[in-house]
Amino acid sequence: MPVALARPIVLTNAERERLKKAAYGHKTAYQARQRAAIVLHAARGRPNAHIARETGLHLDTVRTWRNRFADGRLPALADRRRSGRPARFTPPCRSPRPRPWPASSRPRPGSRCRAGRARSWPPS
Repeated sequence: MPVALARPIVLTNAERERLKKAAYGHKTAYQARQRAAIVLHAARGRPNAHIARETGLHLDTVRTWRNRFADGRLPALADRRRSGRPARFTPPCRSPRPRPWPASSRPRPGSRCRAGRARSWPPS
């Protein structure tokens, strides 16, 4: 059975710059960094097996992201919607300004932290 050749990737200058920023940016999410690296290697004409060895990813992962980019370009590198039940938790609420300490829990001036003191077990 013949082996399918990897799809060739040709990048525009704008795509190359965006992918380089994603691949080497310190604030880029890890998955986005991996996907950008796969596409940059593919644009250099490297085969999927070589990209998999270079990045430490599975061959199927490299093949998937290379094909997705070839089909849909940059927007195709984003996560797709997942099927199934939606998440049940909500992200923690962040208040825009810090809340003041309650008067009862405010530490007294000159007092030490209670966390360092030995406690009796079981607690009474």
